[in-house]
Amino acid sequence: MRGKAKGRERAAEEKRRDTFGCEEAAAYLRRRVAGGEEWFSALLDAIALWHLPEEEDGERRYCYLIGGEAFDWLLLAERLTEHLDGAIPTEERETLLFSGQPPCEIDEDEFKRRIGKVKHSAHLNYYYGVTVEEALQTAVEEEVYKERRSHMAERREPVDEEVFRRIYGKGWSEMLALFREKRRLPAGDSISYSDLKDFTYWLFKYRVDNCDPARIASDTRKALLQLSKMEDCRRRRISPP
Repeated sequence: MRGKAKGRERAAEEKRRDTFGCEEAAAYLRRRVAGGEEWFSALLDAIALWHLPEEEDGERRYCYLIGGEAFDWLLLAERLTEHLDGAIPTEERETLLFSGQPPCEIDEDEFKRRIGKVKHSAHLNYYYGVTVEEALQTAVEEEVYKERRSHMAERREPVDEEVFRRIYGKGWSEMLALFREKRRLPAGDSISYSDLKDFTYWLFKYRVDNCDPARIASDTRKALLQLSKMEDCRRRRISPP
């Protein structure tokens, strides 16, 4: 009977998804946690019901669906859990938001089931278009620094310019200017934090459209290896020998 009751409650929440904004989601989350449910499970259910692609709170803009395609679920998790007022363990929340590590084991199939197929597909767009793309930039940056330390590199342009030139065929400044032009943004040599992930996702799509498949596959392997190395370093920090 309790299972049926919970099913009816979930169905009622789904019917109200069109008005499921921040206040509604926060109330839903507080109610579930106050009822003794595990907070991460309640969070995933709130994420499944969420429908706003972006919102503003004071001076901060939250863009959850980058480029209309890439779902930043951790940003939404940050937004939702900040309303729980200490009802969840601070360390568990910070580990989730900064390391992407949930407080309990969950495989990809279960994660997909909990947040829904559409959001999961958009989450994969974010993973490869933002997370992996950032890792590729980090890997190439390390290569550049290593070459410069060993005096192998003759070019002495700024590191970020060389990194971008190696990956995208154009330097940082040129790619940023091209991005601003495509997005019809004001000209400038800097970018706001709120636009940075949009820029990264745009870079990913630019690279896919302009590089041959073999190069794309090679860069993806390099980026995934970099992510693996970073994860190993994180684990060693929290689990010293």
